[in-house]
Amino acid sequence: MLDEHSTLRQRFSTILLTAGVGMGALLCYLIAVPFLPAIVWSFALAILFAPLDTRIRKAVRARGLAAAATLAIVAGVIVAPAITAIGFLLNEAVGSAPRLNAVFDARNWTRAIDNYPHLAPAIHSAIERLNIPDLIQAATAWLAGWSGYFVRGSIAGLVNLLLAFYFLFYFLRDREMAIATTRRALPLSEAEFTRLTARIANTIFASVYGTVAVAVLQGSLGGAMFWWLDLPAPVFWGVMMGLLGIVPFLGAFVIWAPAAAALALTGELQSAIILTVWGTIVVGLVDNVVYPILVGRRLMLHTAPSFVAVAGGLLLFGASGVVLGPIVVAGTQTLLEIWRERTMESA
Repeated sequence: MLDEHSTLRQRFSTILLTAGVGMGALLCYLIAVPFLPAIVWSFALAILFAPLDTRIRKAVRARGLAAAATLAIVAGVIVAPAITAIGFLLNEAVGSAPRLNAVFDARNWTRAIDNYPHLAPAIHSAIERLNIPDLIQAATAWLAGWSGYFVRGSIAGLVNLLLAFYFLFYFLRDREMAIATTRRALPLSEAEFTRLTARIANTIFASVYGTVAVAVLQGSLGGAMFWWLDLPAPVFWGVMMGLLGIVPFLGAFVIWAPAAAALALTGELQSAIILTVWGTIVVGLVDNVVYPILVGRRLMLHTAPSFVAVAGGLLLFGASGVVLGPIVVAGTQTLLEIWRERTMESA
């Protein structure tokens, strides 16, 4: 009876301990949620720049000093060019404002539509029903309101950036301790843990480098065509196409397709056809051709799960989902493979 009573107490204690760990893990997650973007980006940067930090550490023989030097290099490589690019983009957008206003002038659109007498009645009927001037006015008001959100978002982005560099310093300096702590916390063997960490590192390298390379290439190609066709703000719209190219369910066509339609309605059919062909064949296929070449087998995810990982990550986690989504999917897939192998061995 005493043994049975002791066993029941031990089981009950284990259940309480498990519930406490689960509740504590949930509370820790809720506490960390506000810092999740900064933690994700600092973790990704730590993986990407760990080889550089290792080389610096061998030279200076001090982990803290090496981490500080790596942090300064990361800031020089990422932050300084980003600030310069943002300033240039704002100047580009402001300088092109008069031309953009001319594009959205309702009178210019009316004169352009009159160039197509066979289609003019149907287009005018659609314009009357849609009330294009009101739509343009509403869009302008939305853009004005969005500028306020952009300012607030920039302040939040600056705070997240400072937090990311704060976390990055400790990720670099204490990465051996963090790896050892994680290894002890996970119920995995040495080989299984190494397999999981290698998969996550490969996923980060593939996601970041592949996504950035494709975005830069799409934005450059789109912006070059805008410049060649003498469209307003080619650099600004090129950057926008690059950023939208990261989002699987949007893409660069969100920018070049309306531009091609505007060119067609204003009578520049040749430019509209060139932009459409260029956007569809050259810009549109970059993601399907260049991304697999750059990433190759390193990501180890099929195209469909990759789409779900990135798109779902963006919807669930925001901008950090570009990295966190593939990490979650790849990590879960690796753990599932380990579980299946263990099950087959025990059967």
